[in-house]
Amino acid sequence: MIHIEGKPCRLIATEEHYVARELLEATGRIVSAGWQDLDLADTRFFLHDPRGRAWFEPLVDLEEGRLRMMDEAGVDVAILSLMAPGVQFFEPETAASLAVTLNDHLAETIRRHPTRYGGLAVVAPQAPERAAKEIERAMRTLKLNGLVINSHTGGEYLDHPKFWPILEAAEATGAAIYLHPRNPPPNVQRLLEAPDGRPVLGSGIWGFQMETSLHALRLIVCGVFDRFPKLKVVLGHMGEGLPYWLYRLDYMYERGYRKQGTGLAKRLPSEYVRDNFFITISGMNDHRFSQPTLAYCHSIVGPDRILFASDHPFQSTQAAVDVLRNAPFSRQDIEQIAHRNSESVFHMAPA
Repeated sequence: MIHIEGKPCRLIATEEHYVARELLEATGRIVSAGWQDLDLADTRFFLHDPRGRAWFEPLVDLEEGRLRMMDEAGVDVAILSLMAPGVQFFEPETAASLAVTLNDHLAETIRRHPTRYGGLAVVAPQAPERAAKEIERAMRTLKLNGLVINSHTGGEYLDHPKFWPILEAAEATGAAIYLHPRNPPPNVQRLLEAPDGRPVLGSGIWGFQMETSLHALRLIVCGVFDRFPKLKVVLGHMGEGLPYWLYRLDYMYERGYRKQGTGLAKRLPSEYVRDNFFITISGMNDHRFSQPTLAYCHSIVGPDRILFASDHPFQSTQAAVDVLRNAPFSRQDIEQIAHRNSESVFHMAPA
């Protein structure tokens, strides 16, 4: 719990990563693969390389250490999500079966700590029909709080009709999709390399936001929200850059597509951003840059569309809390960002 103007304020963190034993075992069987892939390299480093131990330990700890860190930072509830890319780089049968096991594990963790944890279900988009069934089970039977999809699957995006069963299930169950970043597909990764082949722009420095903002824009301009108007999508990292481009997106869409009769979406991009998207402050945890960025997003999308998150353990939870606590907003707006929006979007009971 944090204090705003001397009064307690509930704090829900919405992008808090973890890794389960089942994922460690599954990835352990492929980390020795010889192909060049940034997702595989990240997984190898964070989960199977001694150099990644500083991140590994907090990823696997969902008991005393994690809860102590939350208490020290003032976080009341963490909504857990599996570290990217989740199950999305396995073959379909393995991915779908593993998703069921992982969601059962997550639900059991939440049952042990019902006042401290929520959770986002993981699904296998590479098996769309099974993913849709798992969304139903995760939301209605396991009572998880939404789902996380780590952007593309095999270089394909959720605007493709093959994935519509997933979107139908998400809309029907009210499951918000946290569209989390992953590295671009291999055929794009070379664009992130230095001349000597080193991946200087991969992962969080640029590849993540490049990939995820592209995915979000595909959903918008390809008319996904006209077909699924109640679908909710959450973007981390202050909206993966989209709030800063709304004018230009609208202008170019109106001028370049609608006037030529080639636009697929019925409305302007900014309208979908404001109606179907929520953004979190995850991974933007420095007062020099994050305060002006948060203030800008607050002015563009409003306090009802922003959620607190820290991106633990890849960013400092305490720093994220300080960004929100010191935001130049009214107490009411900070409460919206701290917990009320998360309670609504992720079906969490008020304290």
